[in-house]
Amino acid sequence: MPAPYAADHVGSLLRPPELLEARTAFAEGRMPESEFKALETASILQVLEMQRAAGIDVVTDGEYRRRGWSAPAPEGTIEGLVEVDGSPIRRIFDKWRGPNADEANESATRQRAQVAGARLRKTGRFLAEDAAFLKQHAGAPWKVTMPGPMSMTGGMFEPGVSEAAYATPFALAEDLAGMINDEMRALITDGISYIQMDSLHYVERVADINVRQRMIESGEDPDAYLDELIRLDNIALAGIRGTPGVTVGLHMCRGNNRSRWHAEGSYEPVAERAFQQLNVDRFLLEYETERAGGFEPLRFIPRDKTVVLGIISSKLPELEAVDDLKRRVEEASKYLSADQIAVSPQCGFASVSTGNLLTWDEQRRKLELVAEVAHRVLG
Repeated sequence: MPAPYAADHVGSLLRPPELLEARTAFAEGRMPESEFKALETASILQVLEMQRAAGIDVVTDGEYRRRGWSAPAPEGTIEGLVEVDGSPIRRIFDKWRGPNADEANESATRQRAQVAGARLRKTGRFLAEDAAFLKQHAGAPWKVTMPGPMSMTGGMFEPGVSEAAYATPFALAEDLAGMINDEMRALITDGISYIQMDSLHYVERVADINVRQRMIESGEDPDAYLDELIRLDNIALAGIRGTPGVTVGLHMCRGNNRSRWHAEGSYEPVAERAFQQLNVDRFLLEYETERAGGFEPLRFIPRDKTVVLGIISSKLPELEAVDDLKRRVEEASKYLSADQIAVSPQCGFASVSTGNLLTWDEQRRKLELVAEVAHRVLG
């Protein structure tokens, strides 16, 4: 029997150009909220239909209501945030690579960032609107994505500002983990089919060939950091896995911004502990290029967990050959049973709202290819 949701995708999808233009117009006061919301709703209905027509087994709203993948909490739902202007970005990851990478790496400031200025408190639902809409309109099993606690912390912990409330980023992440868990429990009540958490630091820090070495040279222990990541993510996931009718996934990403990336290296440094200890049903893993290394780390996947092989690129418009993808699945099958394998693009198509360098039709063809491989190769 094949894995559930054999044709999967990571969550974010390209926004139609008219929605991007409308968001700018709304932000600048040139479009009334009612008009913008109507266009946003129409765009989500359009992307739901596209996923169903492509043959994807589980659908999302494309994260259209967010600025980007890491911003699930609408304004006013977390108390204790303060605004900072022009604050330096702390480079805890490696530099961007790929299209226009120099431009991205030269962007050394962030504008109007919301950071922890006091102890944080969750004051409202993060994804209630998304869940209610998907429950009514998905027309298929549906999922919602959320950043992991350390991924949220990266944009919220500001040295000199946040330290008055949180001595370390880990302390802030622990509070955020509790909020994420609270939201996941509410999503289960909403009737969700599939919850996905995106947790980047496993491969963007601990397993990255450059960052790992910098951590060691600076006196930071990558293995201790890995243990803390697992602990925090399991706080966020506490009591979720095993809920009847709900699949729990975790995506490990190497960076995805306008078809760029910034991490390279095998899953090997994190595989044994992360794959066995994280309380999830499935791992969505990036395997579209040699940057990810080989499939050997999959030997640590427990028998009761699934791997979603991200062997189709969401960064490049060219379609992969089905025969090549079949060979990749066969290679992974040396370490996994057939019923433990699903397929997807390696990451989202629009981790940031402007999206990767593909057209809507190229994205659609990629999703159709995912479905073809899932249903023809995996059976």
